[in-house]
Amino acid sequence: MLKFYLKKIAEIAHRGDAREESYYSALEALLKDYAESVGRKKFHVTTLPKKTEAGNPDFRIWDGTQHIVGYMEAKAPTVEHLDPIETSEQLKRYLHTFPNVILTNFFEFRLYRNGSLIDKVLIGRSSIVHRLGSVPPVEKESDFFKLLDTFFSFSLPKVYDAKALAVELAKRTRFLKDEVIAQELEAVGQTFLSDQSDLSDHQEKQTGMSVLPGTSVLHGFYEAFRKYLIGGLSKAEFADLYAQTITYGLFAARTRSENGFNRKLAYDSIPHTIGILRDVFKFVSLGDLPRQMEWIIDDISEVLAVTDVKNLLHQYFHEGRGKDPIVHFYETFLAEYDPRTRE
Repeated sequence: MLKFYLKKIAEIAHRGDAREESYYSALEALLKDYAESVGRKKFHVTTLPKKTEAGNPDFRIWDGTQHIVGYMEAKAPTVEHLDPIETSEQLKRYLHTFPNVILTNFFEFRLYRNGSLIDKVLIGRSSIVHRLGSVPPVEKESDFFKLLDTFFSFSLPKVYDAKALAVELAKRTRFLKDEVIAQELEAVGQTFLSDQSDLSDHQEKQTGMSVLPGTSVLHGFYEAFRKYLIGGLSKAEFADLYAQTITYGLFAARTRSENGFNRKLAYDSIPHTIGILRDVFKFVSLGDLPRQMEWIIDDISEVLAVTDVKNLLHQYFHEGRGKDPIVHFYETFLAEYDPRTRE
């Protein structure tokens, strides 16, 4: 398995015009072959090439519906030393947000659990490919498969108290705000579509609101929020408000869900009395989300899926925190997400 993988990596490198993304298919095939060889047939590998250092990691490994195993961040094989990457702001963001992450340059694999390095394996020498022009021999194959087994065996621990849930939701909501929504808004205007009127009609169906032609659906929400809710709202303020709205909506939906929970099921559990929230989740649950948003919102949804939210709210009620425990939990969340907002 690894011998074939390293041969494929060498072939791609020898083309002379390979970029980081050129190697994705080889790694994706290796992960799928490994998963199948150990009976993990329900796992899917999806990739998300990106133009900047912002956004999500490059690979997501999940079951295709709800359970997210973890993420992989890849660097080009020409990056022979991962130590500088390990201390980069980009990787720090990933390790702070996601509990199960692999960093790789396609030869070395480093596994992090809850922000700490727990294993690393070098399966071949990149110098043999780049300097000698040949396929490197396989090294530490059994150690590598042990690393993958540890990675694939991960599942989110159940959350039992409000404080722990608030911490997990807060760090993912900040990531959604800063690395996804803000970046998507900044990208608007860089891509132009020829038929702007058709785009506007599509956006109105996605959002349930009238939006300006020639903008993304997300930017359409920004314009709608400014027009109907808060005049003069900046993009940064909208990113913050929209991220909080999504997390609040997911939490509210989770308190009403009975049989399973994920992003796509959330819309059905949003109260009909909260029109703006249903408009947002018509897009979040049923619309064509940017892949970056889809990944992180799925991650937030899984945190809520493994939480006994109703028992948590029951505890709030019995602690005498008022008749609306959802509001009181949201205050706990804000204390973690942004104490200044709570004040």
